[in-house]
Amino acid sequence: MTTVATTTGSTVDPTSAVQQAAQSIISGSTNSTMDVNSLVTAIVNAKVAGQTDALNNKKTSDNTQLTAIGTLKSVLSLLQSSLTNLSNGTALGAYTASADGKGLTATADTTAVAGSYSVSVSNIATSQSLTSGVIGSGALGTGSLTLNVNGKSSTVNIDSSNNTLSGIASAINSASDNPGVTATVINGADGQHLVLRSASTGLANAINVSVSSSDSALNSLAVTSGTSTVDPNDSTKTVTPYTTVTAGGSNWTQTSSGQDSHLTIAGTAVTSASNTIKDAISGVSMTLTSDSVSSSPQTLTVSQDTDNLKTTINSFVTAYNNFVTTASTLTSYDSTASSQGALLGDSMMNTIKNTISSTISKAIGTGSSAVNLASIGIALQPDGTLKTDDDALSAALSSNSGTIAKLFNSSTGVAASLNNSLTSFLQTGGIIDTRTTALNADLTSIADQQTQLTAYTQQLTTDYNAQFTALNTLMSSMSTQASYLTALFGGTNSAGALATNAK
Repeated sequence: MTTVATTTGSTVDPTSAVQQAAQSIISGSTNSTMDVNSLVTAIVNAKVAGQTDALNNKKTSDNTQLTAIGTLKSVLSLLQSSLTNLSNGTALGAYTASADGKGLTATADTTAVAGSYSVSVSNIATSQSLTSGVIGSGALGTGSLTLNVNGKSSTVNIDSSNNTLSGIASAINSASDNPGVTATVINGADGQHLVLRSASTGLANAINVSVSSSDSALNSLAVTSGTSTVDPNDSTKTVTPYTTVTAGGSNWTQTSSGQDSHLTIAGTAVTSASNTIKDAISGVSMTLTSDSVSSSPQTLTVSQDTDNLKTTINSFVTAYNNFVTTASTLTSYDSTASSQGALLGDSMMNTIKNTISSTISKAIGTGSSAVNLASIGIALQPDGTLKTDDDALSAALSSNSGTIAKLFNSSTGVAASLNNSLTSFLQTGGIIDTRTTALNADLTSIADQQTQLTAYTQQLTTDYNAQFTALNTLMSSMSTQASYLTALFGGTNSAGALATNAK
């Protein structure tokens, strides 16, 4: 028997509600009080119960599907993210570079070529540092200093606001066009000294200072740098070029010379102004420290970054298995509990599952040269998930790079094909977006229908209240008239006033 809920929360049988309506007519004629509001509520609810239930059920179904599709979209997005470096070739093109000695580190990009190289470092690049003679602590004269480093120059004006040694150092450091010189004041036992240091290493980054002033103390800050190949410890020997002070030497001391790094790579001489050496080996960037200087060469090895590639492949397997598990839940059916997943039998879900599973299981290539995931130790399980044989994968990565490259090639490989399918599913206008749009439109329509049904319910309530109130009033009036007539003419068990007069 169908029942409906009243606004007071009680459950009303629509058949009973009609019976109450009939009984109310009888009750009205016998001077009983009729509860019009409860009666009208029961009848109205009985009338709209079917439509209300249908709309509520459809709304629940739509929202359940939207939640399920949101979950599906999330796991598909995670799966696509795990494929990025496999599908575009980045993971396969990643290389690592390492040295077996000290003080040499290296990185490799996708343009590197696997190989081993003998590297011998004679000296690393250094920057020039100059220390002035003692400068008085009082104010100096006025004028200007022009600093020049490797073709870049900056002129610093010296006036009464900055004509102390600390003021000059501050002016140099704060110059907007500073060519790459840092200035510091050292307060020694013998007095103040100005220290200038080139911010960049290398022979070309030597410091030159010219002064325009009539003050002798300010003029003593002028210095010109040059280069030399004479061994400072033995004038009969030559060494790699280094910076020297060629003018102003009586007022300045070079405490550190500027020098380029010198090394040999596979027997080829290489020179660099920096200790970061790029593209001496194609696709490889090397960094030197003082520990790298040695009479014995060390070996730099460039090889495919198999550890990173293995991590990427395992991340893909994990993301794929997460999709399979989620899809299984969304399409499940439990006969004992009479429950089912929100997307059981759904055409969109079936399309996505079939496309992904067929891509995962397909072979790349034909005939005996065809390869698939099983070729590198990744097997498809009966439940649709993937299982990785770690030893087999490691072996494939170390000794079967051709199979890896073919399986994950960036045009027809497993990852590239799967990525293309996922893009079509997830993009605006794809099947997921189309379904989501349709469900949201349906929910909007349901909301409109519920609004209309509410208005209809209110109108019915108003109409029925008016009708039953009028009926109750009529029945009460008829009851009063019946009593009056009985008093006049008598009834079954009594004689009325007119009946006595008739005698």
